[in-house]
Amino acid sequence: MRLNWLFGLVAVTLLASCGNNVSSPPQKQEGAVRIASHNVHYIVLRRETGAWSLADWERRKPALDAAFKELNADIIAFQEMESFAGRSGSDINLARDWLLEQNPGYAVGATGPWREFPPTQPIFYREDLFTQLDQGWFFFSDTPDVLYARTFNGGFAAFASWSEFEQISTGERFKVVNLHTDFSSGSNRLRSIDLVAERIRPWIAAGERVIVLGDFNALSGWETLTKLEDEGISFLPVRGATYHFNRGLNLFGAIDHIGVSEGLSGGQVHVLRKRYDGVFPSDHYPISADVFLN
Repeated sequence: MRLNWLFGLVAVTLLASCGNNVSSPPQKQEGAVRIASHNVHYIVLRRETGAWSLADWERRKPALDAAFKELNADIIAFQEMESFAGRSGSDINLARDWLLEQNPGYAVGATGPWREFPPTQPIFYREDLFTQLDQGWFFFSDTPDVLYARTFNGGFAAFASWSEFEQISTGERFKVVNLHTDFSSGSNRLRSIDLVAERIRPWIAAGERVIVLGDFNALSGWETLTKLEDEGISFLPVRGATYHFNRGLNLFGAIDHIGVSEGLSGGQVHVLRKRYDGVFPSDHYPISADVFLN
């Protein structure tokens, strides 16, 4: 029994160290668009102290901004960017407003007043490089066009947001679909991805460029990803963990991904596994990749 426990401890230690590269993202390649994604975890407005509380937000917000700046992304999609106020909803979004205040070169898309547009999965973009032409959302539900519709099994509402961008210098266009699937229900995840596939299929058939990214709660090779690969999405390779339990524990492979359609290409995804003054920005690491419009 003691020997088995020792082997288990060694295995966990080795897993925790796998892919624990804390290097900064490489310099952006010439002609590329740097695309990023980060699940930043919600803030509980009614919680003064403790995990994900107002005090915790004050502790980690400098780290979130430091990571944002280090990513140096042209477009970055966020998940769980919510200041949770309860059932009544709220236009308060501490993380969104903080990053916009600290980074004035960015505008925010895929968002709106909470009674009209779910504001928790915004997409930031450099307003000197891109114009947002359109935006939208759909919920992972039997009634996807009903705002805040509950998921297929009646669980908490989950959704995809999207933006269409035009590159100012070239006039080239592409869509970015930002999703966050259910972590606990495999059937919810698969039905959600079926809906994503249904929504992007006509775009791809029309020759539009599409980027699908976010928190998939699924590893490479899982059906959650292969369903989109069947629609023409190629997922860029990513090594090691992207979720770390808010403790730097890298116990399994990436669950955050960036995928691109025909007309787009990219290389290795970089995972920014850093603390800033000893603080992680979130329980997920931000990811980024340089993508080319072919």
